[in-house]
Amino acid sequence: MSALRFPDLPPSEPQGCDLLAEERSKTTFSVHELSNYLLGQEYLERQEKMLALIENEPAFDKSERYFQGRTERFAHALRKDHALVKLAQEQKWTPEEFQQADILIDEPGPFGLHRGMFMPTLVSQGTEEQHERFLKPALRYEIIGCYAQTEIGHGSNVQGIETTATYHPETDEFEIHTPFLTACKWWIGGLGKAANHAVVMARLVTAGKDYGPHAFCVPIRSMEDHTLLPGVMAGDIGPKFGYNTTDNGCMWFDHYRVPRISLLAKYSSIKPGTGEYVTPPNSKLSYGTMVLIRASLVGYARVGLAKAVTIATRYSAIRRQFVDKDSPKKMGKLVVETPVLDYSMQQYRLFPIIAAAYACHFTSKEMMRLYYLNIKNMASGNFSLLADVHASSSGLKSLTTTMAAASIEECRRACGGHGFSSFSGLPLMLQDYAPNVTWEGDNYMITQQTGRYLFKSFRDLVAKRASGKFSASQITNPTLAYLNTYLDNPTLKCPATTPAQFHNPEIQLAAYGHRAAHMVAEIVHALDVEKRSWNSMLVEIYNASVAHCQLILVQNFILGIRGDMPQPEGVTVPELSPAAKAAMTDLSDLFALHQIHKQPGEFLTSGYIDAKHVSMMGKAIMDLMEQKIRPNAVGLVDSFCMPDYFLNSALGRFDGKVYEAYTEMATKEPLNQTEVVDGYEQYIKPFTNPRGVQGKTIQARL
Repeated sequence: MSALRFPDLPPSEPQGCDLLAEERSKTTFSVHELSNYLLGQEYLERQEKMLALIENEPAFDKSERYFQGRTERFAHALRKDHALVKLAQEQKWTPEEFQQADILIDEPGPFGLHRGMFMPTLVSQGTEEQHERFLKPALRYEIIGCYAQTEIGHGSNVQGIETTATYHPETDEFEIHTPFLTACKWWIGGLGKAANHAVVMARLVTAGKDYGPHAFCVPIRSMEDHTLLPGVMAGDIGPKFGYNTTDNGCMWFDHYRVPRISLLAKYSSIKPGTGEYVTPPNSKLSYGTMVLIRASLVGYARVGLAKAVTIATRYSAIRRQFVDKDSPKKMGKLVVETPVLDYSMQQYRLFPIIAAAYACHFTSKEMMRLYYLNIKNMASGNFSLLADVHASSSGLKSLTTTMAAASIEECRRACGGHGFSSFSGLPLMLQDYAPNVTWEGDNYMITQQTGRYLFKSFRDLVAKRASGKFSASQITNPTLAYLNTYLDNPTLKCPATTPAQFHNPEIQLAAYGHRAAHMVAEIVHALDVEKRSWNSMLVEIYNASVAHCQLILVQNFILGIRGDMPQPEGVTVPELSPAAKAAMTDLSDLFALHQIHKQPGEFLTSGYIDAKHVSMMGKAIMDLMEQKIRPNAVGLVDSFCMPDYFLNSALGRFDGKVYEAYTEMATKEPLNQTEVVDGYEQYIKPFTNPRGVQGKTIQARL
């Protein structure tokens, strides 16, 4: 029993539950309708089903999460992953059910990369024979794998990895070897302690020729007692800023032999005996898993944004601070403090994050649709979408994860001092989300891939227009469409003369498209005409990728609300009511205008807008937030439909009982389980009571 006992007193009036009820009464649309539109009835029903199964299961308990050290948390995560797999097998869950349960539990674990990278790589790059040998046991968790690409000396530069896999025709084996310290595999999730197999990216060498990085599926630990196999050394890399429930590991090889079947050979292979290398039909075919993960990260950015801003918005509606002398709040005759959410600065901090979460929702759906469409096309030999999907997934991964990481921290700060408490849920969330900006390509480096695609597209378009055989009707790719519009009129000016006109989506799209195309044109000119080096242009290239991807986000948001976004085969999206559509349009407008108002420089230099337009946008934004979004703020975050179990936050509770939950959590702190701290006799008493005088005597002296 805790030695810390709070008095049995209610919070001061008004109470949090009443405040949130009042907020919800102001909502102008149906929260259930919007949740159903965003997530689908099937998803919502599945979430309820999963929640009923996992919420009271001891292995999925979250009550001790904020009090545990790394060793305890890893042990709990290992238990959690085991229980999750066993439950899935017993209940015969679908992949969607498993994923939803995993999201609700919301704790990275040692089996995460087995599902997230190891098996998807086997699916996309393995042959039927390899699926039988590796994938089917992996689906049963007889094989538990990881994805060993990153090395201690090489991360984003995959082409620079140094681990070698040399083919020996006389034994029909590959010899995997770590030739340098910098070639040690590092940061590999699940490798430290859990995995018994790894997909290892290594340089394929045959007949004396280096063919660059290829994927090999290799055993690394004994299937009998989990000890490391001869020729393999591996372990955990130690504590990290976050993600400490995952055993990120290191590994190196000493002339380690594996059979030829270890080379994942769906697209490229080695002929037995001769060692002849069979070239893949397209050099980028092996990008499949990487594109899938990067596209998925856009969806995870949405979840991160939505979770953080749900906590911060609900708490800001409950937390009261000072009295606004210009607009004092009254309860009866009593003047009460102003809800923090009523302050325009708090709105400017939080409401764009709500809008960003909705924006990422639509773009994540579109990226996954394009990914699966591209996979289908490639199966029939059509690679026309590959470059665009790869470039867009790279740029969007960079942009959306950067947005999410910054926004989680902004939400933490927006909760004031209590945001610094682990009980808010935000510090641990930030720690565990932070790796997203680095893994699957550093956010500054991978934008070069987006840039290369944009510059090539621009050069090709200029050449086609110069040929005299070009027609705008031939353009089906949105990338080329906005570049072509710019080339038609590079001096286009914004026609808006009032703040209200900036709510016109066509003006918003024109501003983003003109700015992005202008930046691409300037960079191509600098590279091709001025002969500037690629390295000297890296800042501009990064900014061009951001501009292109912000256009994608704005465009998909607008199309999604209109109902004009393409859908996967067999998928129908319900119609939005006018009230829900109006609330979504308000967010779409805010998302588009806020980005311009926050960083107007590139829009100004493109020539499409001028300083007075930026001033007009500021007025439009403030009116939008105060008059339209403020009454709907709590309803908009409620529509994300994130249960308290998932949030695990005292501040973000649906019922508004913030202070009751906060103090209850404090009683569970291990330090509070005794009234007198361990160590008092050794470290405090020698100073305060060196002679062992009884308390009453000391009080008498005082």
